[in-house]
Amino acid sequence: MSMDGKGYGKWYPVLVMIAVHFAFATINVLLKKVIDDGLNHLVFITYRLTVATIFLAPVAFFFERKSQWKLTYSLLGHLFLNAILGASLTQYLFLLGIQYTSATFSCAFLNMVPVITFVMSLPFGLERVNIKSNSGKAKVIGTLVCVGGATLLTLYKGVPLFNNNSSHLQTTINVEDVSRLSSVLASRKARWTSGCLALVAGTVLWSSWFLVQSNIGKKYPLQYSSTAIMMFFGAIQSFVLSMSVERDISSWVLKGKLEIFSVFYAGIIGSGFCFVGMSWCVKKRGPVFSAAFSPLVQMIAALFDIPFLHEPLHLGSLVGSAIVVVGLYILLWGKNKEIMQNSGVTKGGDPETEKAKIQDPESHPTTVTCDSKDPPPAPAF
Repeated sequence: MSMDGKGYGKWYPVLVMIAVHFAFATINVLLKKVIDDGLNHLVFITYRLTVATIFLAPVAFFFERKSQWKLTYSLLGHLFLNAILGASLTQYLFLLGIQYTSATFSCAFLNMVPVITFVMSLPFGLERVNIKSNSGKAKVIGTLVCVGGATLLTLYKGVPLFNNNSSHLQTTINVEDVSRLSSVLASRKARWTSGCLALVAGTVLWSSWFLVQSNIGKKYPLQYSSTAIMMFFGAIQSFVLSMSVERDISSWVLKGKLEIFSVFYAGIIGSGFCFVGMSWCVKKRGPVFSAAFSPLVQMIAALFDIPFLHEPLHLGSLVGSAIVVVGLYILLWGKNKEIMQNSGVTKGGDPETEKAKIQDPESHPTTVTCDSKDPPPAPAF
């Protein structure tokens, strides 16, 4: 059976995206550890993207050297933009978010990626909504629910769960420590807010990456080469940004085996295999499908974050994440129902109904289906 045919082949993109997000979750937990230990954000990103470039360049040459596809200045411009959206700036914002909050909380914002990707796909014609149909209503309701959950995540932290430190604090605090404790709590609240803002910006940029990658995949469908070039541009961008912000040469020295392992693991697995796998899935199933697996990162990260890093899980994170996931799958249910309806029209059914839908384009919205041979119109970047 072919990868694009019926049967087991249709599950390959699903398995790839599960593996990708499992790797992302473990990387986020490692990043939280090394960043807390003092590793510079931009130094880590530069090393990570450099390792990914060195790893992918020979792989791309070996597998794609006989390809007839040619790089153009337009494609290089898109790959440079993609490096900002998916490699350098986005990773820097997420690292800030991880440092100021927690790995589990940072992953919770990834739940918003499918919704933001869906909303941003509308102006470019990659997605359409028929508000009169049940599928269209589900898309709108799911989007609104996700936005509400993300707002709760940002504005409400709540009490920590599975954390017994509060009782210890209350027994050891005396009157003289009240002022100092208030200052510490205010500082932590400010850091938490800054981390939330960084995560919001990073989530928007990450969602934009799926749209730009969808456009690149149609014009240059070579995953290894395009990813290697994107990582090369990202390494240069991170290095320039790092030198403009922090010029301390000592920050470029990796300390300890964990930092070295984290750089190579994040570079080869996270920025190498994972981006290649995501690019392939975006080409096969579209940007919204690929983004829909983002909630897996939070669930997997929590399995490592809470028991090993002893990060507290807050009530606001739990409730907000649950609302976002519910809204996400309402949205995906609507999209899947729309695809099934359109598939039924193309395969057969009531001739009068089909004729009416063909004559009324508003009742038959265009969607991105996994078996579609004609690609949707590309975004006008």
